[in-house]
Amino acid sequence: MPPTIVAILAAYNEERFIAGCLENLFANGLEAYLCDNESTDRTVAIAQAYLGHGLRGIETIPRDGTYRWKQILMRKEQLAATLNADWFLHVDPDEILQSPRPGETLAAAITAADGAGYSAIEFHELTFVPTREDPDHDHPRFRETMRWYYPFAPRPLHHVIAWKRQPRVDLVSTGGHQAIFPGRLISPDAMYLRHYMVLSGDQMRRKYELRRYDEAEVRNGWHGWRARFKAKNLRLPRQRDLRFTATDADLDASSPRRKHFIEW
Repeated sequence: MPPTIVAILAAYNEERFIAGCLENLFANGLEAYLCDNESTDRTVAIAQAYLGHGLRGIETIPRDGTYRWKQILMRKEQLAATLNADWFLHVDPDEILQSPRPGETLAAAITAADGAGYSAIEFHELTFVPTREDPDHDHPRFRETMRWYYPFAPRPLHHVIAWKRQPRVDLVSTGGHQAIFPGRLISPDAMYLRHYMVLSGDQMRRKYELRRYDEAEVRNGWHGWRARFKAKNLRLPRQRDLRFTATDADLDASSPRRKHFIEW
């Protein structure tokens, strides 16, 4: 029997992304479980349509007006120890995960890694952004129109976010960038993570500037530029400084940037 694979998502006001993220996971042979951080938009209403059709469940993580990433990661660790599955993925709604080989599903790629004896998989991040020449993609067809991107990896093994079931996995110590556990064996065959971090200047303001971050997490170095972001200082990148993709077959993760465009 092939392994059962569940992606654990956490969301807050992700109505623009949640349906596309779920549908991509299901099309790739995965299931999903959603932790909603008390969204005030249609995130939960949209997700409920997928219950019983790939989405195993929806639960609420209390927010109290503050974004507490550690609390969310701890809950994901708990779910990875209790949900019935063979493999898990730590995923955000603004991410589209895929195999680098066109036509291969994530389920097939993870099954191959499992059969080869590996217990974790790395994902190379490709960050898609609006540009000065084309600045607004805050609409349902953003994946079709926003084709400019840059590879991003501030450190080696930046996203080790798929892992074989363990008695306990640690997501907190790396801020969610890696699943840590004893005896971890990472597949040399990395996958792709298309990150739609921002769709427009106004959407970026709503997502980051209007968010209240946990002060202890900020003091510990989490959230970086996001906790300091001011829309008035935003300068979108030029297309000449990015890469363009016409199809999934031409994505390129080589020579990644060490900082996001907001810090260039």
